[in-house]
Amino acid sequence: MNPEYELKYHQLEENHWWFRGRRASVFDQLQQLPRTAAILEIGCSGGPLQQQLRSVGFQNLTGIDISEAAIALAHQRRIPNVSVMDGARLKFGDESFDVVVASDVLEHIRDEQLALREWRRVLKPGGQLLVYVPAWPQLWSQHDVVNRHYRRYTAATLSRALEQASLVVQRQSYWNFALFFPTLLVRRSQRLRRKPQPGASAGTGDLQALPAPLNTALTWLLQAENRLMRHLRLPVGVSVFALARKPSS
Repeated sequence: MNPEYELKYHQLEENHWWFRGRRASVFDQLQQLPRTAAILEIGCSGGPLQQQLRSVGFQNLTGIDISEAAIALAHQRRIPNVSVMDGARLKFGDESFDVVVASDVLEHIRDEQLALREWRRVLKPGGQLLVYVPAWPQLWSQHDVVNRHYRRYTAATLSRALEQASLVVQRQSYWNFALFFPTLLVRRSQRLRRKPQPGASAGTGDLQALPAPLNTALTWLLQAENRLMRHLRLPVGVSVFALARKPSS
């Protein structure tokens, strides 16, 4: 990750509308699990999801991040059992976890199958993998360059990658439907001008602090969408997620 972007990321990850909305979506997928479930979060950053899960009784949590700065921040927040580790080369034994969560991680790894096979390896038989990734190659922009992404996904390409790694997709949907079309228009406009959008520096991409009322409104919008997504599969979105299972035998 671009160092300037990473600094901004850690400054905003607790309260920024995007992170709060996505974290709420991930939490919604996990909260029905037994509180004894062994959960590995790959790309835990400074640990806000770890904090949220612990607040409702989950205790068997492990977090890793490739960033030393992220793990240092998690330690400052007194979050236990977090460490620096490469998400594509895990130092855990086979069949160690009931659930692996990787939110906006896979697109950062050049060899996606190496990562997915590792994630499958550490899952117990019948365990689940929850993956969120940026969606639609058509949305590729300077933001992806700053984030050092290798790719954006569609629902189909994410499903194929998971199936190639011998995982069974159980549930899938796009996420952030509400802002998909505005984002598409902005990204197309940026390409036509062949320069970043004003207000989004080359160093921080689209990640910017917003006035509190707007930040609150966008957070509310995503949380409303998260509730809707419990019942519907959204046809498009800025991100896409999949819940996949490791076969029991």
